Amino acid sequence: MGNPFGGGNMGGMMKQAKKMYEAIQRVQDELAEARIEASSGGGMVKAIASGNGSLVELKIDPQVVDPEDVEMLQDLVTTAVREALTKAKETETARMQEITGGLNIPGMF
Repeated sequence: MGNPFGGGNMGGMMKQAKKMYEAIQRVQDELAEARIEASSGGGMVKAIASGNGSLVELKIDPQVVDPEDVEMLQDLVTTAVREALTKAKETETARMQEITGGLNIPGMF
């Protein structure tokens, strides 16, 4: 009866797991440096997120600042930020799936 845990393949599996972990770390570092931009109001509000989902910059064209219509500015900011963060998450998921082959590893991303 053979070893149900792969026996001699355990060393190979560990090497493969280590390579995957290193690749994931490399991609996470790259994502932290990546910049993903989204805008609203025809480019009047721009939100820039890192590839790992942190908002890093917000640009607001002074022309869109109207004290009589603060709600519009709030909506534009919310829309741009939401889109930038959504794009960042999609980018992160796609990059990680390249490494893991679609395998979901809880806690890794």
